[in-house]
Amino acid sequence: MTRNEVRFAAVEWAARRVRIEYRWLAAQRTGTPLIVFLHEGLGSLAMWKDFPQRLCDAALCRGLVYSRPGYGRSTPRAASEAWGVDFMHRQAHEVLPALFESLRLDAIAQPLWFFGHSDGASIAMLYAARYTRQVAGLVAVAPHIVVEDISVQSIAQARDAYLQSDLSQRLARYHDDPGSAFWGWNSVWLLPEFRGWSIEAEIESITCPLLAVQGLNDEYGTLEQIRGIARRVPHSELLELPACGHAPHRDQREQLIAAVCEFMARHAPRRGAECRPATH
Repeated sequence: MTRNEVRFAAVEWAARRVRIEYRWLAAQRTGTPLIVFLHEGLGSLAMWKDFPQRLCDAALCRGLVYSRPGYGRSTPRAASEAWGVDFMHRQAHEVLPALFESLRLDAIAQPLWFFGHSDGASIAMLYAARYTRQVAGLVAVAPHIVVEDISVQSIAQARDAYLQSDLSQRLARYHDDPGSAFWGWNSVWLLPEFRGWSIEAEIESITCPLLAVQGLNDEYGTLEQIRGIARRVPHSELLELPACGHAPHRDQREQLIAAVCEFMARHAPRRGAECRPATH
């Protein structure tokens, strides 16, 4: 296999064997921090495009990018499978440990860095809250710790777009089964019982360095999300980005890369945590 090639890991999850697509980035940088990238609710390995590579090159780190089951080229949802209110908890507490075991990652010997976006940020925080010794640091971008009206409204609008526009065709560029990805995410977020979902109490046990990032124009959440993190995790640091929506890694890429590099340099003072200027 060539370096950075997409590969597949087989894990047991949800009472069946599923495959998870993943890619190593800059694996030759042995001994440097390893950043695990966790995608958004409609994301995938491919949908990140070149951002993980750019961040790893700027921070002189290694990276692991993967698609959760139901997304990208990973095993789609079974036809009868409906995700429950605890779907992010299951990703953090079941899928991630199974993936790391399959890849023979010893996160106790070398704790991992996490970069999570949206649902992926929430999953990363849930993992860090439970497995405190296995996380060196965490960047939570556009995270969710509670369900807000703006989130539900935007997700309902996404449902209308999926039914009435070419959104399904556009998602097919990044997912083998776009319906699996879309309805798995959209349906659970619009469940009436999901309105009470919250991870506020759970994240209080996070001990690793935490940088929480949000755009001032985020259409899926207000600044209360990251400010709520600061109240629950007092050692966390906040970055509020102007002229930025729900995807800071697209809207304010260079500023975000610089901020993450600076954050890592302070909390991982070793080779690999120094920042190089991001290239356009």
